[in-house]
Amino acid sequence: EAYLPYKHLIAEVLMDKNPTIRTVINKIDDVGDKSEFRTFSYELLAGVDDLNVEIREEDCTFRFDYSQVYWNSRLNTEHRRLVALFDPGSVVCDVMAGVGPFALPAAKKGVFVWANDLNPASIAALRDATTLNKVEPYIRAFNTDGHAFIHQCAQDLLALSKAGENKVSIPSKQPRMSRSQPVRPAPIPPTTIEIPQTISHFVMNLPATALAFLPAFRGLYAGHESLFAPHTATKLPMVHVHCFSTKSDDNVKEGIEISGIVSGGGSEEEEGGGGGGAGGEGEGA
Repeated sequence: EAYLPYKHLIAEVLMDKNPTIRTVINKIDDVGDKSEFRTFSYELLAGVDDLNVEIREEDCTFRFDYSQVYWNSRLNTEHRRLVALFDPGSVVCDVMAGVGPFALPAAKKGVFVWANDLNPASIAALRDATTLNKVEPYIRAFNTDGHAFIHQCAQDLLALSKAGENKVSIPSKQPRMSRSQPVRPAPIPPTTIEIPQTISHFVMNLPATALAFLPAFRGLYAGHESLFAPHTATKLPMVHVHCFSTKSDDNVKEGIEISGIVSGGGSEEEEGGGGGGAGGEGEGA
């Protein structure tokens, strides 16, 4: 706050010393204070009032209007950590996908991702990135309520399998033709891959409210228990849920409080609070 009286001067210096900077802004409220889409209000300090950006992360390109969607480059490590857990050919449901920082890198490694977000601008950017990064066969984008999406994606996936419509055609990388080759090599036909009938992972990266979505998993695969261990080698989905830490200074107490919310012992509104990020993972359906 001590620097706020000099904000315009600081902005001008930043632009003067960094020729690639086009815009300098100042956030005037916290992320999500006035929007369920985790956007924020801002004031223009210098440059043009244009927050359309292009960002590279994990060998993926994203294009979006920063004033309309949520993005945080500091979460790159967590994006990479989770994506490393996903097996190629498996199915991941990203309940609060945003512009796709989990979905796109996962699709790049051959993971089928059903990605959902309530923000239409986020889904528009996700669909654009899906085409831009040439991963259309691997990503399905949805713009619906997360509670309904959890059951919807599980049931739709089972229905696709039952109807025999769970196969996708993956274009093959074609050989390059050198100048010394008199004849163009024969094209390599696309590969047909079968999408599994069950989901391996759910991702819920909406720390302020993600815990409130956990009850939606109750009965997710009721009547389909035979699809999972011990009847088969398939495990129940792993649910990755991110939340904010509680206000407690006691880490043990904090863990107990969050565990209580996860197990249904308390509401997020009663137990949750601001602070640093936290996360939890576990199997369930």
